[in-house]
Amino acid sequence: MARWIDVSLSKHQLKLFDRNKLIKTYPIAVGKMLTATPTGTFTIINKQRNPGGPFGVLWMGLSKPHYGIHGTNNPSSIGKNVSHGCIRMFNHDVLDLSSRVQIGTQVFIHK
Repeated sequence: MARWIDVSLSKHQLKLFDRNKLIKTYPIAVGKMLTATPTGTFTIINKQRNPGGPFGVLWMGLSKPHYGIHGTNNPSSIGKNVSHGCIRMFNHDVLDLSSRVQIGTQVFIHK
C-alpha cells in the first residue's frame, strides 16, 4: 500500500499519505448527525467526472455502496457536518486528489 487517505471527521480534514509521508491535507465536509459518514477502512472503487447534481466536478465511489468522496456545488459547506454521509471537497481539491490516487486506494475514516 503506497498511497492512502486518512479522513478525520472531527477535524474536517482529508490527508493524503505516501506510505508514512504526508503529501497534502484538504478541508472537507462530512455527514450530519442523522446521516453520519461511516467509519472504517474502505477503498476507492470508481471515479466519475461531472456526475451532475450536488456532486461537483468529480465523484470517487467508495467500497461502501452509496458513499464517496466528491466535489460540491456549495463551497460554503466545506468544514461543516452537512452531507448525507459522503465526504465533500472543494472542486479544485477533489480534482487534485483524484489525479494523485488510483482506484484501489485505501481510505481510512475515523472520528
